Order: sequence, then structure tokens, then C-alpha cells
Amino acid sequence: MKRWLITALLFSMVILLAGCLYPKDRLQQNQISTGEYIILVQNAVETYKQRTGVLPIKNSKEDTPIYEKYLVDFKKLLDRNVISSIPADAYEAGGANYYVIIDPEGEMKVKLMDLVTAGQVSDIQRRIDSYVAEGNDLPQGELVMPGFYRIDFERIGMKSEQVRSVYTDMFLSILIHKSGRVTVDYAPEVMRAIKLKEISNPDPNIDLRIYLVEQSNYIPVNSYPYYWKDNEPVISEL
Repeated sequence: MKRWLITALLFSMVILLAGCLYPKDRLQQNQISTGEYIILVQNAVETYKQRTGVLPIKNSKEDTPIYEKYLVDFKKLLDRNVISSIPADAYEAGGANYYVIIDPEGEMKVKLMDLVTAGQVSDIQRRIDSYVAEGNDLPQGELVMPGFYRIDFERIGMKSEQVRSVYTDMFLSILIHKSGRVTVDYAPEVMRAIKLKEISNPDPNIDLRIYLVEQSNYIPVNSYPYYWKDNEPVISEL
């Protein structure tokens, strides 16, 4: 009996510790990624471009969102011996990130795409696509901005969901565009980034997502552009 109680207590402690650590796992991984891994891949990409004249990227579809379009092809980097191994946090090595290149015609900055967020959104997208394929209308809830709605999760048999932001660990809402595309609402994070930048009146013609990628190693995956209107960042159609 005593041995059973000790075993049960130890098991409970393991579960408790796992529960406490889980929310921090991604933050810890993010801290690693913002250091050596990013620098390693950035140098490899630049060396590859100098040697070949082209970027080491995978093929993408024409309609792939701009921040998600240029995925780093580690096989090309390995074949040219400009990198010795794939970063541990990369999807290709079993990690939770895709490495991407932004501004391919300019600075060729290497950033990360969080696959935890992408996977969560993808699951919701599949559920909605299946629901519509059965002859139902889009599960649109409250109108947020022209063309963008909250999701009526009850209609697709799900509980209301949010995603944990890679920028501050706050929870962000998930919206649906009238086209049926599911997106994360990054407005709170965009506003935070603008305040950190101490910009009082952003250029209304600039896609404000640029401030997110300037201040972080992560791109806003599954996102639409944001523009400054009526003293706040407003989600807009492509």
C-alpha cells in the first residue's frame, strides 16, 4: 500500500510538472531559434546565393501568402556543403518550424514559420471545408471587418478556439474571410509592435505586419495584411 501511494504521488508530480512546463516549451524553443540556428541558416543562405546566384528555396504555389512563400530547402544547402546539419527546431529535423526567407530580392532575411499555429489553423480549415462540401454555408458569426467574420464553431462541431501567439504568448482570435479562408487575427500584436516602435501615426499605405517581422524571428503565419485606419490596425483583403 505504501509503495502504491509513493508511485501515485510521483506520477502526479510528473503530470503536474508537464502541465506547468507545456506553455513554456515553445518559448524556450523560440529562444534557442532566435540565436545560433537563425544565424547559421542566414549565413548558409547568403553563401548559397553568392555561389549559385539563386536562393535555396522550395517550389511554391502562385497563391501562397507572401510571408510563407519562400521556404528554405535544406537539401540544397546540404548538397552545396554550406551547412553541416539541419537545425533541430526545423520541420525537416522533426522540429516545429519551417525556415522561410522574406524580402528575397533585398536583404533575404531568414525567419521562422510556427507549425503549431499553422497546424491548428489547418485543422479548423479542414473542418470548415468539409462542412461546406456537405452543402452548408460558411459558418460565419459576427462581422469583424468588411469581408471578415468570427467563426461559428458550434456549427462545425467544435468548441471556440484561439491560438497562442509566438510573439507574446497571448491568445489570438481566429477569423474566416468571406472566401472561406481561415486566418489568425494579429491586430493586438500589430498594435503592440507599433507602440514598441513608438510610431504615433503609421503610414496608411504600409502593410503593418512588417513591424512584427522586424521585432521577431517569426512571421505572422495564416495572416492577411493590416493597414492603419481610425487609429488602429485593420485587417484587410489581399
